[in-house]
Amino acid sequence: MSKFALGCEPVVGSLTPSKKRDYRVTNRLQEGKRPLYAVVFNFIDSRYFNVFATVGGNRVTVYQCLEGGVIAVLQSYVDEDKDESFYTVSWACNVDGTPFIVAGGLNGIIRVIDAGSEKIHKSFVGHGDSINEIRTQPLKPSLVVSASKDESVRLWNIHTGICILIFAGAGGHRNEVLSVDFHPSDIYRIASCGMDNTVKIWSMKEFWTYVEKSFTWTDLPSKFPTKYVQFPVFIASVHSNYVDCNRWLGDFILSKSVDNEIVLWEPKTKDQSPGEGSVDILQKYPVPECDIWFIKFSCDFHYNAAAIGNREGKIFVWELQSSPPVLIAKLSHTQSKSPIRQTAMSFDGSTILSCCEDGTIWRWDAVSTS
Repeated sequence: MSKFALGCEPVVGSLTPSKKRDYRVTNRLQEGKRPLYAVVFNFIDSRYFNVFATVGGNRVTVYQCLEGGVIAVLQSYVDEDKDESFYTVSWACNVDGTPFIVAGGLNGIIRVIDAGSEKIHKSFVGHGDSINEIRTQPLKPSLVVSASKDESVRLWNIHTGICILIFAGAGGHRNEVLSVDFHPSDIYRIASCGMDNTVKIWSMKEFWTYVEKSFTWTDLPSKFPTKYVQFPVFIASVHSNYVDCNRWLGDFILSKSVDNEIVLWEPKTKDQSPGEGSVDILQKYPVPECDIWFIKFSCDFHYNAAAIGNREGKIFVWELQSSPPVLIAKLSHTQSKSPIRQTAMSFDGSTILSCCEDGTIWRWDAVSTS
């Protein structure tokens, strides 16, 4: 397990808003009665940067952000099982560029929906329990990873329907996996975190031939030689409670637990002994009243800022690449009182969406200062 490096105190951001950017509410939608757990913009396809998806209950809905705060409904998919409750959604695409929406939740089945035809392209069965997060490989957007309550992370090829790798076993998570993320530039690397309070970094390097094989496989997906990756290259104990969201920031990691802050840290791996190493905690971004689990933050495309909601319906927007951290804005509205499960920042950060426990979607737009 990782040890903390001595001699360097993390820099903690001040909660006084810098007023660097002013946002105001431009829309509020009531999607339904059931909680909304995820909202995500499409960063995969530049034609659809203003398109976003939400999930709640057994429904996946696709919207478009238009000028003047308008939100247009484009399509909606209702799962055949009325008891399904989707917890996560991600954008991906087929090898020919067709946009896909990939959703998962309570039932442990991953639904790949063709956004062009609004029909199911494929369903992936494999996880033994519910799915807490799905993320897409930005460099190869027909690859997705899923994090599950069954203590595993799985890598899927949505073009061929193959489960390529399962990250679990001797060195794997010892409780629900709550979040997973692909490294932005190192195609072999992922990070996962969960209810065992750890963040684990995994490498696919020695299994990459299987990833390549998954694109040309013509036999039944069930006959593919799925491989287990049993040992992470790094295990970090940065938090003392559930870790429910982790994202790469270059080679650093942003992660949060239930203790009212996002932490930025650097994993320092020792090549000779996998799994061992130290953690350098660089910065802390405070988020008051963020002490319940399953609240996820989001970043704009270039990772300049992160937006995170709290259990009181407020949003904190932090500048990520400054030291000490700068609070760009604190967003609150008298009618936004419900816990915000996830936010979504638009490509350039000028729009922030939040999806809430009470089934509402809020849209905030940056006020131009000109």
